[in-house]
Amino acid sequence: MGESDRQEIDTSFDVRSDTPPGKDPDSHSATLRRYHRLLWSKPLPSGRPFELVETRRGAYLHHDSELGEFFLASDSVIPSYKGWALAASVLDRLDEGELEAFRDVGYTIGGCVVFPGIQIERKQTINGARGMHPRIADRMDLTLECVRRFYAGDLDTPLGSTLQRYADFFALFGTFEGYVDFFLLQDLVDEQTGDVRFFLPFGGFGAPAVPQDVDAYRSYRDYSVAFVEARNARIDAWARQALDQGGPGALPF
Repeated sequence: MGESDRQEIDTSFDVRSDTPPGKDPDSHSATLRRYHRLLWSKPLPSGRPFELVETRRGAYLHHDSELGEFFLASDSVIPSYKGWALAASVLDRLDEGELEAFRDVGYTIGGCVVFPGIQIERKQTINGARGMHPRIADRMDLTLECVRRFYAGDLDTPLGSTLQRYADFFALFGTFEGYVDFFLLQDLVDEQTGDVRFFLPFGGFGAPAVPQDVDAYRSYRDYSVAFVEARNARIDAWARQALDQGGPGALPF
């Protein structure tokens, strides 16, 4: 990545702003796709290069080498739950401006990740399973806990079988720590224990993932915003210095 490319990444850019009306930024924002390509085209923890291209017809981002062939897709991972029936009774009690301010932060690059985007055995992708499972409800903290347990050999999570279908992708990063560092997710993990930092109190996957009252929603929102802002700062530091370590400190929770 050249210096001019790094400077193209604006972590304050709202990826909805170059998305056609009524379309999903994850698939239709050209800026978001370019940012993903620039950020994640870099050496893997093994030191081997992982180059992504936008030129493969029908693919969002594509990699093909002796490592394997990978089709990646973007996913916005900080849901505001606007439009979700399960959250309607809570969101109806919030001011629209309060909700939109949250959405503005969530639609920056810090609120987006990439996962394998091609179906295997006609089953759900990771993106699809994250959104459809009520015990995940699109939340990145809960998704990352499933990923952490997957690397530890535990498939007994809401996403366990889905992640297993894409084991070759996760193998690229070697370990959970390698995965976290590669995608600049350090601010969602306790650096002392290696545990995931949750946006709401977590006692297992038995509880609903969607906040159940206004106080819980605001707590979820505040921790989500703190994570996105910290990750944006980390992304900005990496993009400017070509480093994926030594960025801003961990989140204050």
